[in-house]
Amino acid sequence: MPRIDESRPFLSVNIAVMTVSDTRGAADDRSGDTLVERLTAAGHRLAARAIVKDDVAAIRAQVQGWIADPEVDVVLTTGGTGVTGRDVTPEAVEGLFEKHIPGFGELFRWLSYEKIGTSTIQSRATGGVANGTYIFALPGSPSACRDAWDGILALQLDNRHRPCNLVELMPRLREHQTG
Repeated sequence: MPRIDESRPFLSVNIAVMTVSDTRGAADDRSGDTLVERLTAAGHRLAARAIVKDDVAAIRAQVQGWIADPEVDVVLTTGGTGVTGRDVTPEAVEGLFEKHIPGFGELFRWLSYEKIGTSTIQSRATGGVANGTYIFALPGSPSACRDAWDGILALQLDNRHRPCNLVELMPRLREHQTG
């Protein structure tokens, strides 16, 4: 049964948050605010934050900068995961992935189905690893960000979560680069 092993010390991870939007600014970035509130309340460190337009090159450039930074362990994006013409976040980030984490999108949509039913098929939430950094692309609603954080990321980014978690794998994510 999954659980938190309180005998282990908590390890904070450094998380960058990107909001992808043509219309949001710092004053009305509710989804980005939701992620920042949740990650800091959990004891993690906000490493960086940005708002980027719905543009593959701009999204990719920001993510590439963060995955090159040894002070960023995880990148969370919010927005641009739908199916409209301007929704290009999966195209931008998946091109960087060395490894896909298909279970993230699958589990997100399963959790989302519990709340919004079949409308969850409109989400292309995705996750992967690039340059030893986890990247998770979430939908642009505060509710979706809460669902992804509370239902998946809070546990997987907690090194005390058992039977396993993503944090304990971090030292091994760059094995292919050093061998």
